[in-house]
Amino acid sequence: MTRRSAQHILVERYGGPEVLEWVSAEVGDPGPGEVRLQHAAVGLNFIDVYHRTGYYERPLPLTPGVEAAGVVDAVGEGVDHLKAGDRVAYVGPLGAYSESRLIKADTLVRIPDSMSFETAAAVMLKGLTAHMLVRRVHSVKPGDRILVHAAAGGTGLLLCQWAAHLGATVIGTVSTEAKAELAASHGCHHPIVASGSDFVMEVARLTEGRKLPVVYDSVGQASFLKSLDCLAPRGLMVSFGQASGAVDPFAPGLLAEKGSLYLTRPSLFSYIATRAELESATNDLFGMLGSGALRVEINQRFPLSEARAAHAALEGRSTTGSTILTV
Repeated sequence: MTRRSAQHILVERYGGPEVLEWVSAEVGDPGPGEVRLQHAAVGLNFIDVYHRTGYYERPLPLTPGVEAAGVVDAVGEGVDHLKAGDRVAYVGPLGAYSESRLIKADTLVRIPDSMSFETAAAVMLKGLTAHMLVRRVHSVKPGDRILVHAAAGGTGLLLCQWAAHLGATVIGTVSTEAKAELAASHGCHHPIVASGSDFVMEVARLTEGRKLPVVYDSVGQASFLKSLDCLAPRGLMVSFGQASGAVDPFAPGLLAEKGSLYLTRPSLFSYIATRAELESATNDLFGMLGSGALRVEINQRFPLSEARAAHAALEGRSTTGSTILTV
């Protein structure tokens, strides 16, 4: 067996960024159905924080990260759709915060020659999430008016662009004037600086009191209840994150009181559960990127060894767009 020494981030106890340790490990040969992958770039996402803190409990020790791109280094028995040298990306199993890893071949998709590793690593989770939200969870149509919270974040920027491309009028909340300008340049027609205005009142004003068919909320506790007040009768509340904390429990009757509302808490992995679903979604995503309808903003880069600083920046809300950990 060939073993290669590689560095990776290890979490042995839940906690703050300080629990992210840069350590060495050996990576062996791929087994049946596996490949050995040499990472070139790793995506940073808020779900990484949830794994680090134990908000999403996973067995310890663990290596965080669910999104990366790189080159196939070796293939195991039974892998016939990939070969050494292929440029690939993935979203899925924990372990992306590593220089090299073993991974199931069926989780990987080839990336176009024209696409950089950094773009691929920045867009797999966020881009496929945007696809899920506007094409599967709620099919955005021309003339729709929608609300996107955290519109200047990595997923928010892609979501705004995709919805605008589909003909929707996009209202978005952001935390600063600079983020409002960024969101506006990426398809958000009406950015609202949440710290300076009441977004519920702004939505009512912009819709002349008619409100909205759908709200996309990755903020959670701080925005959830007010978001319900932005929905028209039988509107859909899409809660897909909790950057401000988990949503407090509430009585289901509240949905009836506010207009027979619908609520969903979608997970991307339920929408790419089969190989066919994964390939269909990534083909749509790569097509949008290739056409120029979507552009990815990588506004922060950290060496993988400095994952602590990257996590501190993400949690401190000092990032915009996507953040990459370079390998």
